[in-house]
Amino acid sequence: MAKILVVDDEIGIRELLREILNDEGHDVVLAENAAAARTARQAGRPDLVLLDIWMPDTDGVTLLKEWAATGMLTMPVLMMSGHGTIDTAVEAIRLGALDFLEKPIALQKLLAAVKRGLQQQPVKTQAHLTLAAFTRSAPLRDLRKRLEQVMQKSRLVLLRVGAGALSELCARSLQPVGGGWLDLGALTQPIELHLLEANRGGIVYIDNLALLTRSQQRNLAFVAERLDKYDLRLIAAASCQPEELIQESWDALLVRRLFEVTLVPPSLLELKDDVPEIANQLLNHLIETGQIGRHTFSTAALNALRNIPWMGGFSELRSAIRSLALSALDNEIGPEEVNRFVSKSSAAALALPLDEPLRVAREAFERLYFEHHLKLEDGNITRVAEKSGLERTHLYRKLKQLGIPVGRKAE
Repeated sequence: MAKILVVDDEIGIRELLREILNDEGHDVVLAENAAAARTARQAGRPDLVLLDIWMPDTDGVTLLKEWAATGMLTMPVLMMSGHGTIDTAVEAIRLGALDFLEKPIALQKLLAAVKRGLQQQPVKTQAHLTLAAFTRSAPLRDLRKRLEQVMQKSRLVLLRVGAGALSELCARSLQPVGGGWLDLGALTQPIELHLLEANRGGIVYIDNLALLTRSQQRNLAFVAERLDKYDLRLIAAASCQPEELIQESWDALLVRRLFEVTLVPPSLLELKDDVPEIANQLLNHLIETGQIGRHTFSTAALNALRNIPWMGGFSELRSAIRSLALSALDNEIGPEEVNRFVSKSSAAALALPLDEPLRVAREAFERLYFEHHLKLEDGNITRVAEKSGLERTHLYRKLKQLGIPVGRKAE
């Protein structure tokens, strides 16, 4: 017996389909609009979905796009419409629908399509979320359009970021399906051509230019000269000014090329009102990829997440949500768990290891000290350097040594 979700705003059609499919031995769940369909999909993965195109709140094609972008299109979908066009049918199939059924649907055609759909192998969930997942956030929709527009004309874009950065999310959004991903910041050895060939057509990513070593800078220059040859796109993030890199002995020609095309994405600190949607989509994606069990956030929990300053940006929020879900005792995560998680994290930071050797205690204090001042200065590396009395270069190295994963701003 298969579980089938029927989504249609006409009650007569919903009930008729339920009766037919029940007679075939299937378990049928009904949804009258996209909102109800989202809830049903989140509650459990159906084996197949019958989805109407024309609905009052959100049309079926838009919902199909949303599921595809969030990694929730893991089941076959049959689109239905009483007045569809060829273009609509082609678009739905391109987005991942299995078939397009025109109303009124002949009984034999319906049963044949359902049988064919249930014989399909489940689709594997994509490993990473992209900006396309956040359909209800106007700033993130605009950011996605800007990124795509820039990358149509340039193979290289520099993201000017600070605390709360969305750098990796931006870069993942430009990664083609099945395309390669090469993180230059994680590569410590001289790069070889076979790596570029293996990632042909994909993305080369740098999380923070200022933290690249001399050998990694040489790798960057090597890759930048071969973007066209290997059909690669380079997305780098930086919080510093180009003059600062040149002062630190970067190659001036390379720096000028890197800063030719820049984009300033909004930070998670600026997207406070969008945090609940981002958190929900992250939670759903972690569920679909099997990293956590099935959980939901209460409205109060989402509000609590909204009021937290996510200095570490998207990666910090993702890590917090995964930790909350793994430690939750109930299926619904409430505000008290969010608040306890945040307060315990802060308390852990304050608990210095006084019984440990001096070196360990000193590193713990330095980590607490720099995290505190980075938060106070909204990630502005120049002001933190002035407060601590360190040169910026020394401060960059110290932060890397301490493993502090935060964005940094210059003046």
